[in-house]
Amino acid sequence: MSEEAQRLQKIIAQAGLASRRGAEELIAKGRVQVNGQTVTELGMKVEPSDHVEVDGSPIEGREKLVYYLLNKPRGVVTTNNDEKGRQTVIDLLGDVSQRVYPIGRLDYDTTGALLLTNDGVVANQLMHPKSRVDKVYLAKVEGIATDEKLAPLKHGVVIKGRKTAPARVAIERVDKDKKTSMVRVIIHEGRNHQIKNMLQKVHLPVVKLTREQYAFFDLTGLQSGEYRKLTGAEVRRLKAEDYKNYRRK
Repeated sequence: MSEEAQRLQKIIAQAGLASRRGAEELIAKGRVQVNGQTVTELGMKVEPSDHVEVDGSPIEGREKLVYYLLNKPRGVVTTNNDEKGRQTVIDLLGDVSQRVYPIGRLDYDTTGALLLTNDGVVANQLMHPKSRVDKVYLAKVEGIATDEKLAPLKHGVVIKGRKTAPARVAIERVDKDKKTSMVRVIIHEGRNHQIKNMLQKVHLPVVKLTREQYAFFDLTGLQSGEYRKLTGAEVRRLKAEDYKNYRRK
């Protein structure tokens, strides 16, 4: 069995024919065939070369699952297509033939770590609030940051009627002459403009924002605009959900 083999119910779910639980029900009811043979046992793994049918109809276009880490530059939108004609993160993946999608998003002017994949199951797991995936940001802000100013972020602040989860924050440096500060913020939520809104709430408007880390992925070896394929070990770690228990040391 190769590393590319996947559980049958996952293949069906990725094809959009049912949820994972719904796929298990299809298998249990004898509605799924692999290479012409009806399968009723849950947990069976299939290779990319195997022919899978549901109710007699083949699952077409099974792409090889791929996973990439991009160091997103400023001035690039986190989407597959942009109606304004701006450069997208997909445009940066020059030699990737599969149709991949970004996991979450970074603002147009925010840089840093962004995962992209065509594995919908893994993407949904990472983005689900219960996964509590750490996102580590370094923000340059206007003003002199102090522990007192940042204290509300550690308890949560109300933004648009909803309180944020407690964040971990640290002052990296302060430039008293330029009246700017560098602040590191670690959150596990994923609201729009969340870091900017949180720091604005404590009167430290963001000038520049970088996501240094997503789960256990950082930007080591990646210049702005560069990307790399995840290693087999990294993919296995993602699928094992080790990231749920990850905390920055």
